[in-house]
Amino acid sequence: MRIVFMGTPDFSVPVLEALIGAGHEIAAVYTRAPRPAGRRGLDMTPSPVHQKALEHHLPVETPKSLRGEEALTTLASYAPEVLVVVAYGLILPKGILDLPRYGALNLHASLLPRWRGAAPIQRAIMAGDTESGVMLMRMEEGLDTGPVGLTAKVAIDAAMSGGALHDLLSQRAAGLIVEGLDKLEKGTLTFTPQSELAAQGDEAVTYAKKIEKAEARIDWQRPMRDIYNLIRALSPFPGAFFEVDLGKGLERIKILAAEADEALSGQPGLIMDENLSIAALGGGAIRPVQIQRSGKAPMSVEAFLRGVKLPKGTLLPSPEADAAL
Repeated sequence: MRIVFMGTPDFSVPVLEALIGAGHEIAAVYTRAPRPAGRRGLDMTPSPVHQKALEHHLPVETPKSLRGEEALTTLASYAPEVLVVVAYGLILPKGILDLPRYGALNLHASLLPRWRGAAPIQRAIMAGDTESGVMLMRMEEGLDTGPVGLTAKVAIDAAMSGGALHDLLSQRAAGLIVEGLDKLEKGTLTFTPQSELAAQGDEAVTYAKKIEKAEARIDWQRPMRDIYNLIRALSPFPGAFFEVDLGKGLERIKILAAEADEALSGQPGLIMDENLSIAALGGGAIRPVQIQRSGKAPMSVEAFLRGVKLPKGTLLPSPEADAAL
């Protein structure tokens, strides 16, 4: 089929590669414009999808918006039969959605209508979900409200990180789009509306809002399981963190991997032993396994503790305590 592909981050790249590998004609690739990078922000870095498109010598468009006649005319010039959209980052107006013969197909990393929106992978792990997946849906003007054509489900292991789930779902999405387009060409791809109850605001509908910077800070005044899920969800990026004074003022320490210890119990934020086990609210503790200091590479907690003094009995500050000052 003749396709215009729309995507931006790493998650989208395997889908683009799968389309190329399956022999589809990629008329153009739409992605977000290059962004400033480097210490001074002077280098402009193309998105992962942009870079992959250039490797395959595909035409690339980086519009700031898809609204207006100019955007519609440009897209029409590529004469796509279908749009394939994967974590693109721009709103597609009705005129854009209606332009191709087969409309726009979107791959969304959740089991809709649960976790519509920007951060479904992280939100699923933060909520303690045991299952996720990818859905191939036909796009409508609403936020992830369109009917679903295909689904690939995956189990969320109790220790799975956001990064691991991201990579797994990305590969599932690549397989799903090849299957979906094959059925679309044969006329056998059927779409089922999302639950009517969900459309009326039932609890089945949940929204995965963007992860705010403040959410990444660990609040030791929360239950152990919530903290453990937060650490998993935000690893490796942006990384859940705590702050501690290591001799030069408060420093931000990210926990990229941890274990949950239900046997320990103490004041929330209290370092319980020489292994940096930190007590949470209501019993239990978080034992970091891999951490990252500001401006440093990730390291084991053993390597970290060899270079700093964080003795048993140290009480880590909490966001609530900071707000009270």
